Amino acid sequence: MLNFEKARKTMVENQIRRRGIQNRRLLEALESVPRHLFVSENQYPFAYEDGPLPIGYGQSISQPYIVAYMTDALQVEKTHTVLEIGTGCGYQAAILSHLARKVISLEIIPELAREARKRLRQLGYENVSVFQSNGFEGWPELAPYDRIIGTAAPKNVPETLIDQLANNGRMILPVGSHLFNQYLQIITKDDKGNVSVDRSLAVRFVPMVEKARIEE
Repeated sequence: MLNFEKARKTMVENQIRRRGIQNRRLLEALESVPRHLFVSENQYPFAYEDGPLPIGYGQSISQPYIVAYMTDALQVEKTHTVLEIGTGCGYQAAILSHLARKVISLEIIPELAREARKRLRQLGYENVSVFQSNGFEGWPELAPYDRIIGTAAPKNVPETLIDQLANNGRMILPVGSHLFNQYLQIITKDDKGNVSVDRSLAVRFVPMVEKARIEE
């Protein structure tokens, strides 16, 4: 029988804390969220290892350190509403749920949206809402957002997401035309709405899907 609690603590200590991330609330969230329940049962033994895992439909759950790095860079506060582009299996949304007031998560693939919504509800993440929608369009109904995070890579930062970012807001997402030319970009707005962009880590994310069938 695998000791998942021990595996989570080891993951946080060896993969996250030792790489310089010290945000207490984030570390506690990473220790709390059962990452193995966001992958298929045959992948349970690998759920806390230092790498991504496939979740079906050509998508993946990100490496734990990348989840931690992006979340740390986002600087989420308890009063924030966060927009996530690319729900996937729901793991990133679950981490964010511990840190933010509300999480709006968009997933373009109907099956993943349906599965993530069910999983998050069963695990008790009540401040997360998952919608099956095109992430390029954001979710204007509840804009502006204090924070925006993307877990799939567009070729360029969508203007719609910049428009939906609140003043004094912050956004992080991978940007690049293909797997070997992607970088995390951190987009910030000041209190007057002026936008700044900083390039961070080189990464490899699945492309942001522009079109998919709509079933819901």
